[in-house]
Amino acid sequence: MLDRIIDILPELNTAFFETMLMVGISLLVAIVIGLPMGILLYVTDKGLFLENKFVKLVVGIIVNLIRSIPFIILLVFLIPFTKWLTHTTIGPLAASVSLSVAAIPFYARIVESAAREIDKGVVEAAVAVGASPWMIIKDIIFPEAKPGLISGLTITAISLIGYSAMAGTVGGGGIGDLAIRYGYYRYDDTVMFTTVIVLIVLVQFVQYLGDFIAKAVNKR
Repeated sequence: MLDRIIDILPELNTAFFETMLMVGISLLVAIVIGLPMGILLYVTDKGLFLENKFVKLVVGIIVNLIRSIPFIILLVFLIPFTKWLTHTTIGPLAASVSLSVAAIPFYARIVESAAREIDKGVVEAAVAVGASPWMIIKDIIFPEAKPGLISGLTITAISLIGYSAMAGTVGGGGIGDLAIRYGYYRYDDTVMFTTVIVLIVLVQFVQYLGDFIAKAVNKR
């Protein structure tokens, strides 16, 4: 068994970095698009300083629509868009497209939930003294919701690790692809066992790191 693990180390190393690439790209997209979307869902809600029923409804429908689609179906559904964007339908970059689309609404809802934990009295006080919407978002919402945003990013990262393994079933690369090609198709139990252990360790590390950072930035 040990000899077999040593034999697959080069491929396991490549698969690990492919997984990290997929998750990293998707997390970046989730922050760039999902974070503003989540803030928008919060500030346009009833009784808040940018209340807008139409925007709230449209963004909410888009988020709920994407979140309601199982990832494996979303993966297949986005193949034409993925091919147009990356000129391929296999590999980690191609898989990153569907992972990013799944990550955006997932993180947006977490951001909205984290923002709702903020005492509305603080926001109302800022509005009363004439603070601009951007100032309220930048100086109140972000600092107050920071621990929740980091915890949410941790949850998103862990979910994306699971999704990336699923992407391996359609040639997405990464640890999931290695497990399918060797562990399943070739009945190699050693490879299957090793990939599962690597995924478990990776998830535990991400969870620990996320919890540590969230506690470090929590001023409460």
